[in-house]
Amino acid sequence: MAQDSIDLVHINTEALSWLFFVGQGAFMKARGIQFHAISSPGEYLDTFAASEGVTVHPVDISRAITPLKDIRSMYCLWRRLCRIRPAIVEAHTSKAGILGMIAGWMARIPIRIYHNHGMALLSETGAKRMLLWWSERVACLLAHEVIYVAESVRDAAVQEGLCPPRKARVISSINGLDAAVRFNPGNVPPNARSEVRRLHGIPDDALVVGFVGRIFWVKGVAELVSAWNDVSRRFGASHLLVVGAVDSRLPAPPEVVEQLQSDPRIHLTGYIEDMPPYYTAMDLLVLPSFYEGLGYVLLEASAMQVPVVGTRIPGIMDAVCDGVTGTLVDPGDVAALARAITAYLKDPELRRTHGVAGREYVSDKFCQEQVWEALYQEYKRLLAQLDLVPMGESF
Repeated sequence: MAQDSIDLVHINTEALSWLFFVGQGAFMKARGIQFHAISSPGEYLDTFAASEGVTVHPVDISRAITPLKDIRSMYCLWRRLCRIRPAIVEAHTSKAGILGMIAGWMARIPIRIYHNHGMALLSETGAKRMLLWWSERVACLLAHEVIYVAESVRDAAVQEGLCPPRKARVISSINGLDAAVRFNPGNVPPNARSEVRRLHGIPDDALVVGFVGRIFWVKGVAELVSAWNDVSRRFGASHLLVVGAVDSRLPAPPEVVEQLQSDPRIHLTGYIEDMPPYYTAMDLLVLPSFYEGLGYVLLEASAMQVPVVGTRIPGIMDAVCDGVTGTLVDPGDVAALARAITAYLKDPELRRTHGVAGREYVSDKFCQEQVWEALYQEYKRLLAQLDLVPMGESF
């Protein structure tokens, strides 16, 4: 197969997901790979097409479990793949992964890649965990290769019996991080810190604990608020800056949302796209999640020289170097979370040291060009083996 004839299809659920692929489409196109993007319609899909010069295909795909809609989405994906006839189909996240791998198998796409961004089943129990387990298992079976965004996520998948080790690969992150330009503290206006604080009524001399993410239980919002109650009593001049929208599908407990909205020292911003100025307004970022793929906000904060506190779970363990760029605590351990936050608030030198180390770590391990090149080399390797890979595997 000639390199200039290679078509690569990426499948996501939401149009918003293409924010995490900026630069990758143009990089692949420059190397003779025709990049096709499939997701639910939306402005971010259109923007991605215009900025990257790639071909986009809107197909409605729900993030929720909706059997009838999912069957229709899978049929539409199959029809689209039959028309494009790509050499490679790469599907992202659990929902797009299972639908994309089934559609790709039905369309007999030569190379099928399931790109795993993390496993929600790790934070679930009962019937839902079993359903998610089987979805992951089927996606892995139908894929020729499974790429994980973190070593700890890959290890968890193998341990759970989801993916055979021979199929599992690791490429750190989906798209790398633009630490050179976008998430570079040197490129943020010098008054950004004070302007963000002024906008939200936070004094210039306050100690600010930040949280970035959807406001729902999986992100550990209830645990954060409990820890905050302890921290705020010790540090009367501290404030909590919460950046993100409330997720109504899996909401935090009502009493937690009520405190977030009523505490005068907690500031809710809603969804923010231009994050670098907000990181400059923080002295510390906290993400006490029960489940993450990698924890991109931890990488963003680290690149902005902000120390971080995360949980000791697959994904986050790759984003944070415990004791070097930040601190890891066990998920659900409110007392340990409060101690970690307190340690940073009372020690400006610790904040500075871990912030500097965080930027070095992200710049070295999550450079965008390195991630893109690793993906490109993986495509080349798989294409070189194309004649050795049967078109229809028996599962």
